[in-house]
Amino acid sequence: MRIVFAGTPDFAVPSLRAAAQRGEVVAVYTQPDRPAGRGRGLAPSPVKREALARDLPVLQPETLRDPAAQAQLRALEPDLLVVVAYGLILPRAVLAMPRHGCWNVHASLLPRWRGAAPIQRAIQAGDAQTGVCLMQMEAGLDTGPVLLEAAAAIGATETGGQRHDRLAALGAEVLADGLGLLRAGLLPVAQPQPAEGVTYAHKLDKAEARLNWSRPAGELARTVRAFDPWPVAEAVVAGERLRIHGAVALDVAHEAAPGTLLAAGRDGIDIACRQGALRLRVVQREGGRAITAADWLNARRDLARDG
Repeated sequence: MRIVFAGTPDFAVPSLRAAAQRGEVVAVYTQPDRPAGRGRGLAPSPVKREALARDLPVLQPETLRDPAAQAQLRALEPDLLVVVAYGLILPRAVLAMPRHGCWNVHASLLPRWRGAAPIQRAIQAGDAQTGVCLMQMEAGLDTGPVLLEAAAAIGATETGGQRHDRLAALGAEVLADGLGLLRAGLLPVAQPQPAEGVTYAHKLDKAEARLNWSRPAGELARTVRAFDPWPVAEAVVAGERLRIHGAVALDVAHEAAPGTLLAAGRDGIDIACRQGALRLRVVQREGGRAITAADWLNARRDLARDG
């Protein structure tokens, strides 16, 4: 079998490893090198680094709409195109090119959380579980029929980064299962997605990271978890802008205005919300590193008080 793999970020690396186990990957597509770091020098994607380490040919077209790029892909004579967080739109001509079409590993239980940020949106919404789907791609955004899926509960304190790593590994397992069936001539039965339960995981925006104390504490705590490690929640606390890396919701009654400092001590910094309070446990000052709330209070003696 001739497999072409298309992916870009860290999430796609375990799936590339799974696809490449039997030497069937004939080429790897990834986005062009982008500026990164303080020097803004061009840096390869995680998928490119993995592909080069495996001596796999790497192709980095700016778009797959270009007839020359399509001709290059066609010349590879792919039996299957595996797509994992590639980041470029696949035109209909590309979708129809491989003998078995195009498979996509998507980090949600479709049709819930189609789109760019399914992991973070699931945590932010308070979902009890999420998972991965192996989907037969079609022209719509994550609308294709599901070949295989695997569900996993979301931990009560799990962050977006932790769930990302777990689903990346789970996605590789589901892809490996699908490839095993395909090799055995047992193409997984494609199940159309139900029309009910469709939600969209819109791309994360840094503006969303600013905590609004007029929201319930439980919602803000989920946002802190979902946005760790990026874009990281932030808020102004006692006149200082802080990034919030760890927080928990407190089910406490109060009559204070949202944003009021209720207590500050060894256990954290309690901020009044519309409902309950948010206890900040791990914060980061501008230009600094993540520290405990207690360490931050050592520099803010004026605030150290238990309510």
